[in-house]
Amino acid sequence: MKTTTRIFKQFMFLPLSLSLILGVYSCKEETKEVDAEAMQVEKEVVEVDLNEEKNEVEVHMKKYKDALQNLSTEGTMELFSEDSQVFESGGTEGTYKNYNEHHIGPELSHFNSFVFSDYNIDVQVDPPYAFTTETYIYTLDLKPNKEKNRKAQVINKKGVATSVLKKVEGSWKILKTHSSSRDYNPN
Repeated sequence: MKTTTRIFKQFMFLPLSLSLILGVYSCKEETKEVDAEAMQVEKEVVEVDLNEEKNEVEVHMKKYKDALQNLSTEGTMELFSEDSQVFESGGTEGTYKNYNEHHIGPELSHFNSFVFSDYNIDVQVDPPYAFTTETYIYTLDLKPNKEKNRKAQVINKKGVATSVLKKVEGSWKILKTHSSSRDYNPN
């Protein structure tokens, strides 16, 4: 009886072992096919002219600066991503849409002029991202404000701004921007 049981166990072990081995082998082949497909997708290479991308980013940032100097935010929404973040002098302004509607947009109407000088921009491109640092002096010519009992005045500030951009569907978008400034005495 013991001999019969051993033979039966040995014959049962063989089919179970083969099933397990075949099952593992077939899984490995499927995995290889999926990996091969994934690798084919990853092999797609897009060549990028970094100088051209850098120039595009500079033009993009200049559009925003020019709009401010024109005392308008018209056309600036398209420069920012919908979920952008704006930080200014230690404050969180929210998205550019919020910043435009509740801060910079209304504020521009209080200026006679907003002029940038000594403007420099450093751009680093690492597709699909770009990183900018802008340094400048800006001069604000404020209109008088009778409600706030403020006379007309000219304010000079030395500023710096850093921004992170991403190329989305062929266009650069500002994801995050931070600017800060301090008083500047040109004398």
